[in-house]
Amino acid sequence: MYVDSHCHLSFPELHSQIDTIRADMAAAGVDRALCICTTLEEFDRVQALAAAHDNFWCTVGVHPDNEGVAEPTAQRLVELSQRERVVAIGETGLDYYRLNGRTVADMAWQRERFAAHIHAARTTALPLVVHTRSASEDTLAVLTAEGGGRVGGVFHCFTETMDVARRALDLGFYISFSGILTFRNAEELREVARMVPLDRCLIETDSPYLAPMPFRGKLNTPARVPLVAARLAELKGLALEAVAVATSANFEALFARVGISDRS
Repeated sequence: MYVDSHCHLSFPELHSQIDTIRADMAAAGVDRALCICTTLEEFDRVQALAAAHDNFWCTVGVHPDNEGVAEPTAQRLVELSQRERVVAIGETGLDYYRLNGRTVADMAWQRERFAAHIHAARTTALPLVVHTRSASEDTLAVLTAEGGGRVGGVFHCFTETMDVARRALDLGFYISFSGILTFRNAEELREVARMVPLDRCLIETDSPYLAPMPFRGKLNTPARVPLVAARLAELKGLALEAVAVATSANFEALFARVGISDRS
């Protein structure tokens, strides 16, 4: 019924309890999940999770905030994307939240890394999973310059402004909402959620992080994505089932190239 479109089940705090997580997912009606890759060093573990379970898929990419890790080339990302059950490029994007004394100009390496992911997405026709934090203008600029209107995907764990959301939609991207949507101080984000058309919405946990209320601060798992769906349904004045059905259909549409709706 529900799909968690972004989770980190390869992280140690979750990977060690996959059987329990899967049982909790089934009990909560969460029947599919996308396991996100954040480094090339992590990719084998992420991909093995997807290969081992018929309701998991995975991505290949290097998170913009990871330093001191293997640097991806577009060619390497394309090669790894051919592995079984890889359905997207990312998580990628830009993150200027922790500059640590550096300037935005010093972050050219992030923009080059992002461009490599975009080129891989263009080559493979796979969607991008985009992370942006304190860098929305540059994220949109690099997407426009390097994507050439030939890439799509999702802005995951969206926390940006209404204007950024509209521009992302104009570029053909989906918007994914996480447990942040339930936080007391997230009223601006809830206004964005009201605006984004239902047929362009996804839901996620970003687990093990960002557990929705009333579990904020605790370990998050895909079994809690229905709480995000419930808040989105409330904001849109819709039945919970309507949001569950729509976000699942959107997930299938985004990854249609690989037949994700058939769990292939």
